[in-house]
Amino acid sequence: MTPKERVLATLAHREPDRIPWGEHSIDYNVYEDILGRKTLVQAKFRETLAWWEGRRDEIVECVKRDRLDLIRALEMDIVFVSRVPPKGYRPDPLEKLDDETYRDKAGNLYRISATTHDLMMFKNVQPPAQPPKMADLEATLDRVESEPLTLPDDSEWEAVRHMVREAGQTHFILLMWGDISFPSFGHTDEEQLLNLALYPEECALLTKIAGKRLVRGLELLEKAKLGIDGIMPCGDLGSSTGLLASPRWYREHVWPWHKAFCDKAHAMGLKVLKHCCGNTNAVEEDLAAAGYDAHEALQHSGGMDLRDLKKRVGGKMTLWSGIWHEHIILGTPEDIRRDAAYAFTHAAPGGGYIMGSSHSLAVDAKRENILEMKRCRDEWGVYPIRPRSFV
Repeated sequence: MTPKERVLATLAHREPDRIPWGEHSIDYNVYEDILGRKTLVQAKFRETLAWWEGRRDEIVECVKRDRLDLIRALEMDIVFVSRVPPKGYRPDPLEKLDDETYRDKAGNLYRISATTHDLMMFKNVQPPAQPPKMADLEATLDRVESEPLTLPDDSEWEAVRHMVREAGQTHFILLMWGDISFPSFGHTDEEQLLNLALYPEECALLTKIAGKRLVRGLELLEKAKLGIDGIMPCGDLGSSTGLLASPRWYREHVWPWHKAFCDKAHAMGLKVLKHCCGNTNAVEEDLAAAGYDAHEALQHSGGMDLRDLKKRVGGKMTLWSGIWHEHIILGTPEDIRRDAAYAFTHAAPGGGYIMGSSHSLAVDAKRENILEMKRCRDEWGVYPIRPRSFV
Protein backbone atom coordinates (compact mmCIF):
# COMPACT_ATOMS: atom_id res chain seq x y z
CA MET A 1 0.00 0.00 0.00
CA THR A 2 1.04 3.60 -0.50
CA PRO A 3 0.94 5.87 2.56
CA LYS A 4 -2.24 7.50 1.19
CA GLU A 5 -3.93 4.12 0.68
CA ARG A 6 -2.88 3.10 4.19
CA VAL A 7 -4.50 6.17 5.77
CA LEU A 8 -7.68 5.90 3.71
CA ALA A 9 -8.03 2.23 4.67
CA THR A 10 -7.73 2.88 8.39
CA LEU A 11 -10.14 5.84 8.18
CA ALA A 12 -12.61 3.42 6.57
CA HIS A 13 -12.07 1.05 9.52
CA ARG A 14 -10.31 -1.52 7.40
CA GLU A 15 -6.96 -3.02 8.30
CA PRO A 16 -4.18 -1.64 6.06
CA ASP A 17 -0.87 -3.43 5.53
CA ARG A 18 0.61 -1.66 8.55
CA ILE A 19 -0.34 1.02 11.05
CA PRO A 20 -0.10 4.53 9.56
CA TRP A 21 1.97 7.17 11.34
CA GLY A 22 1.37 10.90 11.35
CA GLU A 23 1.82 14.01 13.49
CA HIS A 24 0.00 17.35 13.50
CA SER A 25 2.96 19.37 14.78
CA ILE A 26 6.73 18.82 14.77
CA ASP A 27 9.12 21.32 16.34
CA TYR A 28 12.42 22.40 14.84
CA ASN A 29 14.64 20.20 17.02
CA VAL A 30 13.19 17.03 15.51
CA TYR A 31 13.99 18.19 11.98
CA GLU A 32 17.51 19.08 13.05
CA ASP A 33 18.12 15.83 14.98
CA ILE A 34 16.86 13.56 12.20
CA LEU A 35 18.00 15.49 9.11
CA GLY A 36 21.23 16.83 10.56
CA ARG A 37 20.77 20.45 9.49
CA LYS A 38 19.36 23.70 10.83
CA THR A 39 15.80 24.70 9.98
CA LEU A 40 13.35 27.55 10.53
CA VAL A 41 10.32 25.22 10.60
CA GLN A 42 8.54 25.69 13.94
CA ALA A 43 11.78 27.22 15.22
CA LYS A 44 10.06 29.23 17.96
CA PHE A 45 11.67 32.62 18.61
CA ARG A 46 14.23 32.07 15.84
CA GLU A 47 11.32 31.79 13.43
CA THR A 48 9.59 34.84 14.94
CA LEU A 49 12.79 36.83 14.47
CA ALA A 50 13.04 35.65 10.86
CA TRP A 51 9.50 36.93 10.18
CA TRP A 52 10.43 40.29 11.70
CA GLU A 53 13.49 40.40 9.45
CA GLY A 54 11.40 39.88 6.31
CA ARG A 55 12.68 36.36 5.59
CA ARG A 56 9.28 35.02 4.59
CA ASP A 57 10.50 33.20 1.48
CA GLU A 58 13.31 31.50 3.40
CA ILE A 59 10.89 30.21 6.03
CA VAL A 60 8.47 28.88 3.41
CA GLU A 61 11.30 27.15 1.54
CA CYS A 62 12.31 25.45 4.79
CA VAL A 63 8.75 24.19 5.24
CA LYS A 64 8.59 22.87 1.68
CA ARG A 65 11.97 21.14 1.86
CA ASP A 66 12.38 20.03 5.46
CA ARG A 67 8.81 18.88 6.13
CA LEU A 68 8.87 16.45 3.21
CA ASP A 69 12.42 15.31 3.90
CA LEU A 70 11.56 14.51 7.52
CA ILE A 71 8.34 12.69 6.66
CA ARG A 72 10.17 10.58 4.10
CA ALA A 73 13.08 9.91 6.45
CA LEU A 74 10.74 8.60 9.16
CA GLU A 75 8.41 6.95 6.63
CA MET A 76 5.36 8.75 7.94
CA ASP A 77 2.12 8.50 5.99
CA ILE A 78 0.51 11.92 6.54
CA VAL A 79 1.88 15.22 5.22
CA PHE A 80 0.47 18.08 7.29
CA VAL A 81 0.65 21.59 5.86
CA SER A 82 -0.83 25.05 6.43
CA ARG A 83 -1.46 28.27 4.57
CA VAL A 84 1.49 30.60 4.79
CA PRO A 85 1.65 34.41 4.88
CA PRO A 86 1.64 36.05 1.45
CA LYS A 87 4.70 37.12 -0.48
CA GLY A 88 6.18 40.28 1.01
CA TYR A 89 4.80 39.62 4.50
CA ARG A 90 6.84 41.33 7.22
CA PRO A 91 5.15 41.93 10.58
CA ASP A 92 6.21 44.79 12.81
CA PRO A 93 8.62 43.59 15.51
CA LEU A 94 7.86 44.06 19.17
CA GLU A 95 9.92 46.54 21.15
CA LYS A 96 12.99 44.85 22.60
CA LEU A 97 13.60 45.61 26.28
CA ASP A 98 16.45 43.13 26.85
CA ASP A 99 17.68 39.85 25.36
CA GLU A 100 14.62 37.96 26.63
CA THR A 101 11.89 40.58 27.12
CA TYR A 102 9.70 42.43 24.61
CA ARG A 103 6.74 44.82 24.71
CA ASP A 104 3.85 45.19 22.24
CA LYS A 105 2.09 48.42 21.27
CA ALA A 106 -0.54 47.91 23.97
CA GLY A 107 2.15 47.67 26.63
CA ASN A 108 1.85 43.92 27.25
CA LEU A 109 5.12 42.22 28.17
CA TYR A 110 6.53 39.07 26.56
CA ARG A 111 9.43 36.81 27.44
CA ILE A 112 11.23 34.02 25.60
CA SER A 113 10.30 30.79 27.38
CA ALA A 114 13.24 28.86 28.79
CA THR A 115 11.27 25.65 28.19
CA THR A 116 9.69 25.98 24.75
CA HIS A 117 11.75 28.91 23.36
CA ASP A 118 8.50 30.63 22.29
CA LEU A 119 7.91 34.34 22.83
CA MET A 120 5.05 34.31 25.32
CA MET A 121 3.07 37.02 27.07
CA PHE A 122 3.68 37.07 30.83
CA LYS A 123 2.02 40.38 31.76
CA ASN A 124 -1.23 41.70 30.33
CA VAL A 125 -1.69 45.39 31.15
CA GLN A 126 -4.98 45.96 29.34
CA PRO A 127 -8.17 46.55 31.35
CA PRO A 128 -10.81 43.82 31.22
CA ALA A 129 -12.64 43.64 27.89
CA GLN A 130 -16.15 45.08 27.89
CA PRO A 131 -18.96 42.78 26.74
CA PRO A 132 -20.18 43.38 23.19
CA LYS A 133 -23.66 44.83 22.81
CA MET A 134 -26.37 42.34 21.93
CA ALA A 135 -27.76 44.59 19.19
CA ASP A 136 -24.33 44.77 17.55
CA LEU A 137 -23.93 41.00 17.71
CA GLU A 138 -27.37 40.40 16.21
CA ALA A 139 -26.61 42.82 13.38
CA THR A 140 -23.31 41.04 12.71
CA LEU A 141 -25.06 37.67 12.68
CA ASP A 142 -27.53 38.94 10.08
CA ARG A 143 -24.65 40.04 7.85
CA VAL A 144 -22.54 36.89 8.05
CA GLU A 145 -24.25 35.02 5.23
CA SER A 146 -23.87 37.91 2.80
CA GLU A 147 -20.48 39.31 3.83
CA PRO A 148 -17.89 38.82 1.08
CA LEU A 149 -15.24 36.18 1.59
CA THR A 150 -11.72 37.53 1.41
CA LEU A 151 -9.90 35.28 -1.03
CA PRO A 152 -6.29 34.54 -0.02
CA ASP A 153 -3.46 35.70 -2.23
CA ASP A 154 -2.42 32.63 -4.22
CA SER A 155 1.04 32.77 -2.62
CA GLU A 156 -0.63 31.78 0.66
CA TRP A 157 -1.21 28.31 -0.84
CA GLU A 158 2.46 27.99 -1.86
CA ALA A 159 3.39 25.29 0.66
CA VAL A 160 0.13 23.40 0.14
CA ARG A 161 0.48 23.27 -3.63
CA HIS A 162 4.10 22.16 -3.26
CA MET A 163 3.16 19.26 -0.97
CA VAL A 164 0.37 18.15 -3.30
CA ARG A 165 2.65 18.35 -6.31
CA GLU A 166 5.57 16.51 -4.69
CA ALA A 167 3.76 13.96 -2.51
CA GLY A 168 0.07 14.02 -3.39
CA GLN A 169 0.22 10.81 -5.42
CA THR A 170 1.74 8.83 -2.57
CA HIS A 171 0.91 10.49 0.75
CA PHE A 172 -2.23 11.70 2.53
CA ILE A 173 -2.13 15.51 2.35
CA LEU A 174 -3.73 17.09 5.42
CA LEU A 175 -4.46 20.82 5.52
CA MET A 176 -4.41 22.46 8.95
CA TRP A 177 -7.47 24.68 9.44
CA GLY A 178 -9.23 26.89 11.94
CA ASP A 179 -12.01 25.77 14.25
CA ILE A 180 -14.24 26.99 17.04
CA SER A 181 -14.05 25.74 20.59
CA PHE A 182 -15.88 27.96 23.09
CA PRO A 183 -16.07 31.46 21.54
CA SER A 184 -15.98 34.28 24.05
CA PHE A 185 -14.22 37.64 24.49
CA GLY A 186 -11.28 38.89 26.51
CA HIS A 187 -7.54 39.46 26.31
CA THR A 188 -6.43 36.18 27.92
CA ASP A 189 -7.68 32.60 28.03
CA GLU A 190 -8.68 33.05 31.67
CA GLU A 191 -10.70 36.18 30.90
CA GLN A 192 -12.44 34.50 27.99
CA LEU A 193 -13.45 31.45 30.03
CA LEU A 194 -14.71 33.64 32.86
CA ASN A 195 -16.77 35.73 30.43
CA LEU A 196 -18.26 32.56 28.97
CA ALA A 197 -19.85 32.00 32.38
CA LEU A 198 -20.69 35.65 33.08
CA TYR A 199 -22.16 36.55 29.67
CA PRO A 200 -23.80 33.42 28.23
CA GLU A 201 -26.19 35.26 25.91
CA GLU A 202 -23.41 37.28 24.32
CA CYS A 203 -21.20 34.19 23.99
CA ALA A 204 -24.04 32.20 22.43
CA LEU A 205 -24.31 34.83 19.68
CA LEU A 206 -20.52 34.97 19.31
CA THR A 207 -20.61 31.20 18.78
CA LYS A 208 -23.25 31.49 16.06
CA ILE A 209 -21.21 34.15 14.28
CA ALA A 210 -17.99 32.14 14.52
CA GLY A 211 -19.76 28.93 13.52
CA LYS A 212 -21.29 30.43 10.39
CA ARG A 213 -17.93 31.89 9.39
CA LEU A 214 -16.23 28.55 10.02
CA VAL A 215 -18.56 26.71 7.67
CA ARG A 216 -18.51 29.44 5.03
CA GLY A 217 -14.73 29.43 5.13
CA LEU A 218 -14.72 26.06 3.39
CA GLU A 219 -15.77 27.92 0.25
CA LEU A 220 -12.18 29.16 0.05
CA LEU A 221 -11.04 25.58 -0.50
CA GLU A 222 -13.66 25.02 -3.19
CA LYS A 223 -12.34 28.01 -5.09
CA ALA A 224 -8.65 27.15 -4.58
CA LYS A 225 -8.95 23.55 -5.89
CA LEU A 226 -5.90 22.38 -3.97
CA GLY A 227 -6.12 18.61 -4.39
CA ILE A 228 -5.76 17.83 -0.68
CA ASP A 229 -7.14 14.67 0.95
CA GLY A 230 -8.25 15.93 4.32
CA ILE A 231 -8.59 18.89 6.61
CA MET A 232 -7.70 19.24 10.29
CA PRO A 233 -9.72 21.78 12.30
CA CYS A 234 -7.65 22.64 15.38
CA GLY A 235 -9.76 23.69 18.32
CA ASP A 236 -9.12 22.39 21.83
CA LEU A 237 -12.10 21.67 24.03
CA GLY A 238 -10.48 20.27 27.15
CA SER A 239 -7.85 20.65 29.83
CA SER A 240 -6.07 17.77 31.53
CA THR A 241 -9.02 17.29 33.87
CA GLY A 242 -12.10 17.85 31.73
CA LEU A 243 -13.93 20.12 29.31
CA LEU A 244 -13.21 23.84 29.34
CA ALA A 245 -16.99 24.41 29.45
CA SER A 246 -19.95 22.23 30.27
CA PRO A 247 -20.98 19.34 27.99
CA ARG A 248 -24.42 20.91 27.81
CA TRP A 249 -22.96 24.18 26.44
CA TYR A 250 -20.93 22.26 23.89
CA ARG A 251 -23.92 20.21 22.68
CA GLU A 252 -26.31 23.15 22.52
CA HIS A 253 -24.08 25.83 21.03
CA VAL A 254 -20.88 24.39 19.51
CA TRP A 255 -21.71 20.88 18.30
CA PRO A 256 -24.20 21.98 15.59
CA TRP A 257 -21.42 23.98 13.90
CA HIS A 258 -18.94 21.14 14.17
CA LYS A 259 -21.48 18.87 12.49
CA ALA A 260 -22.25 21.44 9.78
CA PHE A 261 -18.52 21.81 9.12
CA CYS A 262 -18.05 18.04 8.79
CA ASP A 263 -21.11 17.72 6.55
CA LYS A 264 -19.88 20.40 4.17
CA ALA A 265 -16.30 19.11 4.11
CA HIS A 266 -17.52 15.59 3.37
CA ALA A 267 -19.70 16.91 0.55
CA MET A 268 -16.50 18.40 -0.89
CA GLY A 269 -14.82 14.99 -0.79
CA LEU A 270 -12.59 15.74 2.20
CA LYS A 271 -11.87 13.69 5.29
CA VAL A 272 -12.05 15.62 8.57
CA LEU A 273 -9.45 14.71 11.18
CA LYS A 274 -9.89 16.78 14.33
CA HIS A 275 -7.06 17.96 16.56
CA CYS A 276 -8.39 18.32 20.07
CA CYS A 277 -6.22 17.70 23.11
CA GLY A 278 -7.27 17.52 26.73
CA ASN A 279 -9.89 15.38 28.42
CA THR A 280 -12.97 15.25 26.19
CA ASN A 281 -14.47 12.03 27.56
CA ALA A 282 -17.73 13.83 28.35
CA VAL A 283 -18.38 14.60 24.66
CA GLU A 284 -16.42 11.90 22.80
CA GLU A 285 -19.57 10.29 21.43
CA ASP A 286 -20.74 13.73 20.34
CA LEU A 287 -17.52 14.25 18.37
CA ALA A 288 -18.08 10.94 16.61
CA ALA A 289 -21.70 11.89 15.90
CA ALA A 290 -20.59 15.23 14.44
CA GLY A 291 -18.90 13.25 11.69
CA TYR A 292 -15.19 13.59 12.44
CA ASP A 293 -13.29 10.85 10.67
CA ALA A 294 -10.55 10.88 13.30
CA HIS A 295 -9.70 12.40 16.65
CA GLU A 296 -6.01 13.26 17.09
CA ALA A 297 -4.06 14.12 20.26
CA LEU A 298 -5.73 11.70 22.66
CA GLN A 299 -3.83 12.22 25.90
CA HIS A 300 -3.72 9.13 28.11
CA SER A 301 -2.18 11.21 30.90
CA GLY A 302 -5.30 13.37 30.75
CA GLY A 303 -7.68 10.44 31.05
CA MET A 304 -8.12 9.55 27.36
CA ASP A 305 -7.59 5.77 27.43
CA LEU A 306 -7.37 4.19 23.95
CA ARG A 307 -8.74 0.86 25.18
CA ASP A 308 -11.84 2.57 26.54
CA LEU A 309 -12.21 4.86 23.51
CA LYS A 310 -11.93 1.95 21.07
CA LYS A 311 -14.95 0.35 22.73
CA ARG A 312 -16.93 3.59 22.85
CA VAL A 313 -16.30 5.22 19.48
CA GLY A 314 -13.79 3.02 17.66
CA GLY A 315 -16.31 1.84 15.11
CA LYS A 316 -17.20 5.40 14.10
CA MET A 317 -14.07 7.50 14.49
CA THR A 318 -10.40 6.68 13.94
CA LEU A 319 -8.21 7.09 17.02
CA TRP A 320 -4.93 8.91 16.35
CA SER A 321 -2.47 8.85 19.24
CA GLY A 322 -0.77 6.23 21.39
CA ILE A 323 2.75 7.36 22.28
CA TRP A 324 2.79 9.62 25.31
CA HIS A 325 3.99 13.14 24.59
CA GLU A 326 5.63 13.16 28.01
CA HIS A 327 7.53 9.92 27.37
CA ILE A 328 8.90 11.16 24.05
CA ILE A 329 10.48 14.09 25.91
CA LEU A 330 11.30 12.70 29.36
CA GLY A 331 11.18 8.94 28.91
CA THR A 332 13.26 6.14 27.45
CA PRO A 333 12.85 3.75 24.50
CA GLU A 334 11.42 1.27 27.00
CA ASP A 335 8.60 3.74 27.77
CA ILE A 336 7.96 4.09 24.03
CA ARG A 337 7.74 0.31 23.67
CA ARG A 338 5.21 0.07 26.50
CA ASP A 339 3.09 2.84 24.99
CA ALA A 340 3.21 1.25 21.53
CA ALA A 341 2.36 -2.21 22.86
CA TYR A 342 -0.69 -0.87 24.70
CA ALA A 343 -1.93 1.23 21.79
CA PHE A 344 -1.34 -1.41 19.12
CA THR A 345 -3.00 -4.12 21.21
CA HIS A 346 -6.13 -2.21 22.10
CA ALA A 347 -6.65 0.34 19.29
CA ALA A 348 -5.14 -1.06 16.10
CA PRO A 349 -7.10 -4.30 15.43
CA GLY A 350 -9.78 -3.77 12.78
CA GLY A 351 -8.22 -0.55 11.53
CA GLY A 352 -9.38 2.84 12.68
CA TYR A 353 -6.03 3.65 14.28
CA ILE A 354 -3.13 5.99 13.42
CA MET A 355 0.04 6.03 15.50
CA GLY A 356 1.22 9.38 16.76
CA SER A 357 2.25 11.33 19.79
CA SER A 358 -0.48 12.04 22.30
CA HIS A 359 0.10 15.68 21.37
CA SER A 360 3.10 16.49 19.16
CA LEU A 361 6.81 15.99 18.57
CA ALA A 362 7.87 18.99 20.60
CA VAL A 363 10.90 20.80 21.93
CA ASP A 364 13.21 18.39 23.80
CA ALA A 365 11.75 15.30 22.10
CA LYS A 366 14.54 12.72 22.18
CA ARG A 367 15.90 11.40 18.90
CA GLU A 368 16.22 7.85 20.24
CA ASN A 369 12.58 7.85 21.33
CA ILE A 370 11.34 9.03 17.94
CA LEU A 371 13.42 6.36 16.22
CA GLU A 372 11.97 3.79 18.64
CA MET A 373 8.48 4.91 17.61
CA LYS A 374 9.44 4.14 14.03
CA ARG A 375 10.91 0.76 14.94
CA CYS A 376 7.79 -0.26 16.86
CA ARG A 377 5.53 0.79 14.00
CA ASP A 378 7.73 -0.94 11.39
CA GLU A 379 8.13 -4.22 13.30
CA TRP A 380 5.01 -4.48 15.45
CA GLY A 381 2.54 -2.51 13.35
CA VAL A 382 2.19 -4.99 10.49
CA TYR A 383 -1.31 -6.44 10.16
CA PRO A 384 -2.62 -8.70 11.52
CA ILE A 385 -1.43 -7.29 14.82
CA ARG A 386 0.34 -9.94 16.93
CA PRO A 387 0.87 -8.69 20.50
CA ARG A 388 2.97 -11.75 21.38
CA SER A 389 5.62 -10.50 18.95
CA PHE A 390 6.07 -7.21 20.80
CA VAL A 391 9.67 -7.51 21.94
